[in-house]
Amino acid sequence: MTDLIGFIGVGTMGEPMCRNLAKKSGMTVLAADRDEAPLKRLAADGVKTASLDEIATTCRTIFLSLPGGKEVEQVCLGSAGGDGGLVAKAKLGWTVIDLSTAPPQLAKRLYEEFEGKASAFADAPVARTRQAAIDGTLSIMVGATAPTFGRIEPLLRHMASEVTHCGDAGAGQTVKILNNMILFQTVVALGEALSIARAQGVDGKVLFETLTKGSADSFALRNHGMKAMLPGVFPDRAFSTEYALKDLGYAIEMAEQYGVPALGADVAREVMERAVELGHGKEYWPVLIKAIEDATGKV
Repeated sequence: MTDLIGFIGVGTMGEPMCRNLAKKSGMTVLAADRDEAPLKRLAADGVKTASLDEIATTCRTIFLSLPGGKEVEQVCLGSAGGDGGLVAKAKLGWTVIDLSTAPPQLAKRLYEEFEGKASAFADAPVARTRQAAIDGTLSIMVGATAPTFGRIEPLLRHMASEVTHCGDAGAGQTVKILNNMILFQTVVALGEALSIARAQGVDGKVLFETLTKGSADSFALRNHGMKAMLPGVFPDRAFSTEYALKDLGYAIEMAEQYGVPALGADVAREVMERAVELGHGKEYWPVLIKAIEDATGKV
């Protein structure tokens, strides 16, 4: 049984991560998801479809890749009045690794819950794009004890080119959420710059290509700016505006908890909320530029 790995949640990011884990680890992966389509695709790579109960019964290492904290909490702690979650089923020696982006306080709670069952828990949210998930070049930020990190790092490296131990439980989520907060604010700035340049009659491609040669160069510019905002390509099967708002909300909650002004994050949230109001909630989140363009009447 020790060579079986469970993987719960094979959506936009989970599917390629699960595929890389199955292909590179040489271990049998059991996957569960409400959507049958990715499970059928993964079957071609040797991934076996299983229920949550089957995973809990047969796997000692279990990965989660879920939409957010609400779903992580339900899978781990169970729903009110329903069956217990993974914590209730935990056994001696389990390791649960949460690849989702969820609140740090939830990660700390789950660490304590699983530790109480002589099991280990690590928050290991992922950064970079879906293409990076496909290529196995994600950046994973880990909150875990040193022994737990030592055990899981080899598995994480099947999915990522960068794996960083950020500290104890919750530290991985904190760093990932702040990474996203900075990214969101940067992309708002890119959207504003692109809209202003176009209003001035300057070609957007000239603007962005020139920025890559100066101090405004960034990952956000080269990826979210040049590959999405400039051509106006915002696919549905990507990290959506609704998901981005969820992550940004986690960042703002942390700021409010500690009394830290987060004015830039507030502005980014306002722009994203406007994009949702305009009907772009399911689209790739750099579509927020349409909210900026809508405000100018230059759409």
